[in-house]
Amino acid sequence: MKNQKVVTVLSKGFILLSGLSLLSVSAMAFANPQSVMDLVQVQLPNTDAFSSIRGVYGGVGLTLFITLMYLLLHDTRKGLALLCLLWGFYALSRTITIFSEGALGDFGTQWLLIEAVLFVLALVLVVAHAKFVVTQQAR
Repeated sequence: MKNQKVVTVLSKGFILLSGLSLLSVSAMAFANPQSVMDLVQVQLPNTDAFSSIRGVYGGVGLTLFITLMYLLLHDTRKGLALLCLLWGFYALSRTITIFSEGALGDFGTQWLLIEAVLFVLALVLVVAHAKFVVTQQAR
C-alpha cells in the first residue's frame, strides 16, 4: 500500500512537472514566438511563421497542458501513457533527424537526452501503475 502511494505521488508530480514545462513554452510562444525560435537560432521571416509558432508551440502546448491537468485529476495512468508517447516521439523525432540530416547541435543533443530520460521515467511509472492494478484485481 505504501509503495502504491509513492508511485501515485511520483506520477502526479511527473505529470505536473511535464505539464508546467509545456505551459512555459506555450506562454513564451503566445507572448513572443521569436523567443521560441531563438533557442535554435532561427529567424521568423513573416506573420505566417509567427502564426504557425503560436499555433504549434502555443496552442498545441496549451491543449496538452489542459489535457494533462485533466488526466492528473481523473486518470493518472492515462496521463502517464500520454507523456510516454509525447516524450518518446520527441526523442524519436530527434533520432530520425540524426539519421536523415546529420548530428544534432548542443541544443538538440541536450533535449534528446532529456526527452529520452522523460520517456523512460514515464514508461517506468506506467508499468508500476499497471502492476498495482493487476495486484488489486488479484485480491
